[in-house]
Amino acid sequence: MDITTLSGILDQAHGMRILCVGDVVLDRFVYGSTHRVSREAPVPVLDENAVELMLGGAGNVIRNLRALGAEATLVSVIGDDVEGLDVSERLRAEGAGNAIVVDPGRPTPVKTRFVSNGHQMLCVDRNPKASLSEATATSLLKMIERELPTADIVILSDYGRGVVSPRICSELMRLARAAGKRVCVDPRGRDFSRYNGAFLIKPNALELFEEGEIDPVDDDTTSSALETVFKRLDNVDHLIVTRGSKGMSLYGDSGITHVRAQPRQVYDVSGAGDTAISMLAIALATGAELRTAMEAAVHASGEVVTKVGTATVTQDDLLSVASAGRHKTGGQSLPQLVETVARWRAHGLKVGLTNGCFDILHAGHVSYLEKARAQCDRLIVGLNSDGSVQRLKGEGRPVNDFESRASVLSALAAVDQIVVFDEDTPASLIEGLRPDVYLKGADYTVEDLLPLGGSIVQSYGGKICLVPLVDGKSTTSILQKLSDKKD
Repeated sequence: MDITTLSGILDQAHGMRILCVGDVVLDRFVYGSTHRVSREAPVPVLDENAVELMLGGAGNVIRNLRALGAEATLVSVIGDDVEGLDVSERLRAEGAGNAIVVDPGRPTPVKTRFVSNGHQMLCVDRNPKASLSEATATSLLKMIERELPTADIVILSDYGRGVVSPRICSELMRLARAAGKRVCVDPRGRDFSRYNGAFLIKPNALELFEEGEIDPVDDDTTSSALETVFKRLDNVDHLIVTRGSKGMSLYGDSGITHVRAQPRQVYDVSGAGDTAISMLAIALATGAELRTAMEAAVHASGEVVTKVGTATVTQDDLLSVASAGRHKTGGQSLPQLVETVARWRAHGLKVGLTNGCFDILHAGHVSYLEKARAQCDRLIVGLNSDGSVQRLKGEGRPVNDFESRASVLSALAAVDQIVVFDEDTPASLIEGLRPDVYLKGADYTVEDLLPLGGSIVQSYGGKICLVPLVDGKSTTSILQKLSDKKD
């Protein structure tokens, strides 16, 4: 996406206020490893390493809106239980917790995922069994009426936990239309007619298939599915389907529009729909045309799937991607990367770190990085800043500036993240990231690396790995050949 347009949307996002109505869920991740089978039944035993709690459902929409710079308020229901208290505290931390209804008769929805060595083993849901009481529904509608006048746009996030009841839907649409507010719906389940009156409805491909009974496998079938479902709706302006790596497709009065996604290395699709609806709503609230809003949403959701777990993307993430063309080109600061590494490690992934100037990328570099990546699950490249390269290599270096070097490196599948450092050694990176394995070329010895940060690796039990190099391949030799030809 054009960085000027995206930057304009994100700048204006800080002044936007988004009202979200929907089901809040407490997401619980239990991470561990499995090495044995239970003696009680033929099932694997998960040795727990870590537990992570976060806002899920419509709560994850709030997290996305806040990460993208907008103000957000959630209208939802929690139970009078420990999980409800946790959700309430997390929403208050996001500045979005002043419109929550507590219903002692309904448990707070909880989704617990058990993850072993980066792979989900089991998902357990705890959901309310009863519909909303009349009193709870009335309280929700009062909250909506209170918050609606100051909202720039509304998101209805239906996660099927009962908050988005037919009464809440119809009353929200009536109130929003009367107030001149657009409602963007992220649907759940069949029969989209309950969302009649919405500005747009955004199912994913599976939800569209279930609603229209036409499998959207390509542009033609997607168009047919959208048209079929759209014609069943009443007073809905637009129907948009998210298609994963194929982007988004829109059906409305002006016909069909396809917005393509850029290829990404997908790590986890959890929460991508929440990111998409959040970015759509923000862009529309800032006055962007619908196609532009779709391009921004495709860009944001395409970036979030490169992260592990139910993640969010920040303004810095998106601007870095747009300016560099890829998601790996030094967009994360060291503190942000530390958080990313923690999430990788919680999923049981081995993290590797290497570093260098990588001034003129050549076959030796490619071979080295592929071999380094084979030693770990995620490879971070610490890239010397331009000033650092000049101090190490002398005048005239680097030949290529940091942005150019990072952009070329990011095209390699072996590289998962790039981070810049200005020091003469990577010791500060090693101290902050604490990689499971630190990798350098076999032209070094372990003893050579100890004063350069290797001793830090050894101090916490990490591994130092020396990677074989390709003989005769180096930036220095390339530059020498060029110099000889000039002479």
